Amino acid sequence: MEFRQLRYFLAIVEAGSVSAASRRIHVAQPALTRQIKLLEEDLNTRLFERHARGMVLTMAGRALVEEAKELLTKRDELRGRLASLGSGTVGRLSIGITPTYLWQSWATTLLRHFRRDYPGIALEIFPLLSGPQLERLRDDGLDAGLMYLHHDDEAGISSMEVHRDTLILAMPEDSEWVSNPPDSLSQLSDADFVWGFRWASPSYYDRMTEHFHHLGFQPKVVQYGADNSAILSMVSAGLGLAIVPDSASANPAPGVCFLRLPELDACDMPLRFAWSKDNDSPILANMVHLVQEHVDFLRQRQA
Repeated sequence: MEFRQLRYFLAIVEAGSVSAASRRIHVAQPALTRQIKLLEEDLNTRLFERHARGMVLTMAGRALVEEAKELLTKRDELRGRLASLGSGTVGRLSIGITPTYLWQSWATTLLRHFRRDYPGIALEIFPLLSGPQLERLRDDGLDAGLMYLHHDDEAGISSMEVHRDTLILAMPEDSEWVSNPPDSLSQLSDADFVWGFRWASPSYYDRMTEHFHHLGFQPKVVQYGADNSAILSMVSAGLGLAIVPDSASANPAPGVCFLRLPELDACDMPLRFAWSKDNDSPILANMVHLVQEHVDFLRQRQA
């Protein structure tokens, strides 16, 4: 049984005869007659009673009418759905975003534009640090990620730079350094610091460590936080100072003051949009294209 035969069958039912159906769908009468005969042989039952004045449906034929309509409708729906999947206009896309950037205008604008252009895509957003994002990308647990990534040659990962962040000093609001700000990091050599773990964001950690090594600055770390939210919470509690991405100051934490230093401004932190090289999803390809357009637009505006 072929979809073509079902379509011919319904055409004859609606037209009332083979000749009328032939004129309506522009298929020769002998061809129509042959296809209906093949359909009846395949189903092992007669669908029409032939009379001089036309064709009358048998009981089996009447039963097939609704089934044929449903099958053809489902075929058309499946074709449309598969075409949409192939073009990347329906489905799901999972993206990890480093928590510091969840509320940044760059990221929110990108998500809003993607939703506008691809309303049939369900976005799944996961607030994850850069290290866990990279692991999930390699394990196919994410389609893409917005993360701190210093190198663009990570094994099996493609990426593009979308932004360059810098660093900023975070202090408790009652710290002596608020009223008497330091001019350089060397003045903070005896201060207590709250620090992050390397596993949370290896590229970020290594870039920062390398920068401080060149400056000859060795922070006295006395506390550790799993992410910037935890670190800033500990700063607010008066447990020490912290050096965090400048983007973290966009959402001020209660009890925390931020201070820019030239030495921290000099340490740029590349934020990259990354994805697995093996992921051939059309949906992902559409997102990558949109990210590139977004980056190009911002660079042109800055220029």
